[in-house]
Amino acid sequence: MAYDTILFSVDNGIARLTLNRPDKLNSFNTQMHGEVRLALARLPASGARVLVLTGAGRGFCAGQDLGDRAVAPGSQGVDLGESIDKYYKPLVLALHTLPMPVIAAVNGVAAGAGANIALACDLVIAARSASFVQAFSKLGLLPDSGGTWTLPRLVGNARALGLTLLGSKLPAEQAAAWGMIWQCVPDAELGSTVDVLAQQLSVGPTRGLAWTKAAIRGSWQHSLAEQLDIERDAQRELGRSTDYAEGVAAFGEKRTPRFTGR
Repeated sequence: MAYDTILFSVDNGIARLTLNRPDKLNSFNTQMHGEVRLALARLPASGARVLVLTGAGRGFCAGQDLGDRAVAPGSQGVDLGESIDKYYKPLVLALHTLPMPVIAAVNGVAAGAGANIALACDLVIAARSASFVQAFSKLGLLPDSGGTWTLPRLVGNARALGLTLLGSKLPAEQAAAWGMIWQCVPDAELGSTVDVLAQQLSVGPTRGLAWTKAAIRGSWQHSLAEQLDIERDAQRELGRSTDYAEGVAAFGEKRTPRFTGR
């Protein structure tokens, strides 16, 4: 199908979703939310085994398009909670729970919800010129799209509070040094770096990778004993998979495994 605010394709197991409102720094409006949701819903039947999320033009995503949330003078404002429930919560949860790795290729500014949507992905690769901004405090808001959950777990309370209370711009190199993202690369190498990772993951043991991301993301809610049980149950299932049999065979035959994702 045709999209107006995103680009979406699947080729050789690699799905690519590009936020495509470059004149608005790829900020979200209602139409973009709908198109992203449709694209993500297509993934299970598409043959994709990895998703790459990026932005068109000079930015990744500037968050919410405030022009889509105009507040009438003298009014009681708008119900932002409704927007969270309807749009941002489903999007963040979808990225967390997709049964495949998700790579964010951050090619410029990632601000507000845009920053936290990037951090909802499994691997974040950023160009050296990119930056992350928790811009909510400039609007009298708190971080949404999972920001208050994700940031403390990635960088600790002190840094999370500094980033969110001050709304300071965090350069990609500093984000990588803090462990907030996986990797910062020279601008000219962003595309090729992401392509190599996407290709590697697209031929990997997809079920095992999906279980891995689910177990790690869910571990914060479990005791060690509970997590050991989850690992047991996952290994029980994965040990019966075609990919496990292929991995063992390839190891014994000293060759590269040919995983099918089953």
